[in-house]
Amino acid sequence: MASATIGKLSREEFRRQKDLDAARKAGTAPAALDEEGKPINPHIPQYISQAPWYLDTGAPSLSHQRRPEQESSKLDNWYERGVKAGPAAKKYRKGACENCGAMTHSKKDCLERPRKKGAKYTNKDIQADDVDQDIAVGYDAKRDRYNGYDPAEHSRVYEQYAAMESARQKLREEEIDKQTTTDLAVVRKVAKAGKTEGKDGAPDFGSSDEEDADEDKYADAADAVGQKLDTKTRITVRNLRIREDTAKYLLNLDPESAYYDPKTRSMRDAPVKNVAAEDAKFAGENFFRYTGEATDVQNLQLFAWNAAARGNDVHLNANPTAGELLHKEFREKKAELKDTTKVSILAKYGGEEFLQAAPSELRQGQTEDYVEYSRTGQVVKGRERAKNKSKYPEDVYINNHTSVWGSWYDASSGTWGYACCHSVIHVSYCAGKAGIDAAEATTAQHLLAAPPVAPLDVPVSDGDLEGKTKIEQNYSKKRVGEGDVKLDKERLATALADQKKRKGRGDDEDKNGKRRKAVLETSTHEVTEEELEAYRMHRRMTEDPMANYVDEEL
Repeated sequence: MASATIGKLSREEFRRQKDLDAARKAGTAPAALDEEGKPINPHIPQYISQAPWYLDTGAPSLSHQRRPEQESSKLDNWYERGVKAGPAAKKYRKGACENCGAMTHSKKDCLERPRKKGAKYTNKDIQADDVDQDIAVGYDAKRDRYNGYDPAEHSRVYEQYAAMESARQKLREEEIDKQTTTDLAVVRKVAKAGKTEGKDGAPDFGSSDEEDADEDKYADAADAVGQKLDTKTRITVRNLRIREDTAKYLLNLDPESAYYDPKTRSMRDAPVKNVAAEDAKFAGENFFRYTGEATDVQNLQLFAWNAAARGNDVHLNANPTAGELLHKEFREKKAELKDTTKVSILAKYGGEEFLQAAPSELRQGQTEDYVEYSRTGQVVKGRERAKNKSKYPEDVYINNHTSVWGSWYDASSGTWGYACCHSVIHVSYCAGKAGIDAAEATTAQHLLAAPPVAPLDVPVSDGDLEGKTKIEQNYSKKRVGEGDVKLDKERLATALADQKKRKGRGDDEDKNGKRRKAVLETSTHEVTEEELEAYRMHRRMTEDPMANYVDEEL
């Protein structure tokens, strides 16, 4: 993979170069070598292997892709401190520092203590010249703030401060020994002896403030439980969680287990369901929330809210003592009233022997509520939790019914009713089996009262046929215009003529030039199939987009 050669290649040279590159990629020709003798991968893209014009040497090379080697500077490569160049001069030299007499710096750059009279005027204590060191450092070494720093200097500073602190501690202990004894038992013994007999021979009870001060003096150095407390700086840092404890979300790695909220670091339900809350390592925050005095605080807060809603001046945070006392008095009165009501009811109605029975859980032999679910969420073992009900009444039967309205359908009359009594009247009283028998008898009477239908092979007159058709329409599900319709041509022509007359009367105009609407003729006869077909043929199809189309060119 050669770099671009200087000059323009001819067509034959370009073709040879292409063939050579293809042979190198196929492995039939040896790879090109760079200036170091290393083979160049022929599969390297051209935009990587081709050098820019200002770095192109005309030979295959990848040196333009390599980082130039730079000499790395170390921290030890730094100026030597306090190095002097040979012995000092005997007298002041022209151009030297006016303060110390060295030639390597001026007076404003001199690091020695300013003298009252400089070496220029006294020719005494002339310092030696400094060594001008030229150290080439890189970009990182030049900007390193700790380059050339000697850690041994910090150890000397630490030792100095440690010695000062030990001396200060020793001085403090000597002052405490002079004021009072350091043994707490001896202090209490001396205090009790002072209470029995004072200076005047009378009993002296001493001062409780002094005793508290002595005890606090030793308690200040004690570490607080569950905190990182520095007794010198008095800075408290609370630990959110002990690092050795297992995180809540690691107790059960099943994604279907209890939900963990990472924002508040809370897990309300127990991560392991099959372990009792008392034996579990972590039983969920709801278990701790409803144990101990947490429920008492919640009941107290609820009492304060209810009392404030009724107009009483009770506030848990503003006056907690008054709220606690009122809540205690309320509970006592409630228990007393409950006992009085219970005694009065039992004295009036009796039944005290039924209150001594064992609970239903013990009678049925159930002491726990265990539920086991499958992967799809179905209950495998145990009883599922009760579902929340709506605000509407469910499974409520009224008027002695055992089924709801709409549970039975009467096909003969097309009405709905109750399945328990076959009553089609809503909110009626249930008659049970007697109601079903009465409904069946009524249906049978209607069927018997219906006129018999003549057979089709018996010749009948037109009047009988028309009456028969009306009866079939009235007592069957078939209506006018449904099913296979057979039209009589003569009756259809008569119906079309009547429809044209009726439509013509509706299109007339009155004396004032206004269009008069057609007046429907009132009749008592039934509508025939021919009259319905005539109405359909003359009816204007408003939904037809071409109904009002008029070709003006014709």
